[in-house]
Amino acid sequence: MDIERFLADERLPDDYRLVVERVHAPLVRAIVCRQRERAPFVVGLCGPQGSGKSTMARAMRLLLQEQGVSAAVLSLDDLYLTRAQREALARQVHPLLATRGVPGTHDIALGVRIIEALASSQHVAMPVFDKASDDRKPPSDWPKVQGPVQVLLFEGWCVGALAQDDAALAEPINELERECDPHGIWRTYVNEALRLEYPKLFQRLDALVLLHAPAFEVVYAWRLEQEHKLRASAKSGCRIMSDAEVARFVAHYERLTRHILSEMPGRADAVVRLGSKRELLALECKGTETGRC
Repeated sequence: MDIERFLADERLPDDYRLVVERVHAPLVRAIVCRQRERAPFVVGLCGPQGSGKSTMARAMRLLLQEQGVSAAVLSLDDLYLTRAQREALARQVHPLLATRGVPGTHDIALGVRIIEALASSQHVAMPVFDKASDDRKPPSDWPKVQGPVQVLLFEGWCVGALAQDDAALAEPINELERECDPHGIWRTYVNEALRLEYPKLFQRLDALVLLHAPAFEVVYAWRLEQEHKLRASAKSGCRIMSDAEVARFVAHYERLTRHILSEMPGRADAVVRLGSKRELLALECKGTETGRC
């Protein structure tokens, strides 16, 4: 892997090379050892907004390819329902479902089809969601990946998440839920989608890696940084959120993000512990004597 070029292309600080050496490279070595004949070997990368999942996936793909392993990246974000589909859900179920992000706003069947297609010897069109326009790009604009793919890096903020107990839904968790979902219709729909539909996709995971934030409170700052970058690169006419809109947007994710940070570390195959500025604190791997990869 040409680390210098990667840092330049991703506009990353020089010290990110330590993350590649201490996190990405050990994880890739473990993935190569664990591959089975069935392809693709699907590695879930879960982490809150702005935690670095997309960058991590791109780095790991390059490292895998360097070792002669064919790899592709799929983002849960690119499986969002179209704006028209979400607007229909908003009318039929609850207005909050117009906002992309939570379980119930993804095309699970599309994700399953993509994973299955990547096992075949064909070109697979990978979906793309345009966050600036808040809609899925037409299939004619989707990039193609040549199958079969040996490893799929599947990244997303709630990849591999489990539904909450019904009792946990009783009380609103923030102002958004108190004002817009006082009767729990939205959060119950989201939880049931996660319980009933998302296992069809998440059961395809062969390994699960969690990027663990120190607390939910840092997620807003991370997501705000993302939006500022999007704002700087967006074309004229694209819809970009204000800082206040980002705060409201992140509130949609709070309930499940807190749940993931609490329950997933105990069952993930690897946990990447991050500090408030996304600095690496530790890499913990299950199934090893020291707990380190």
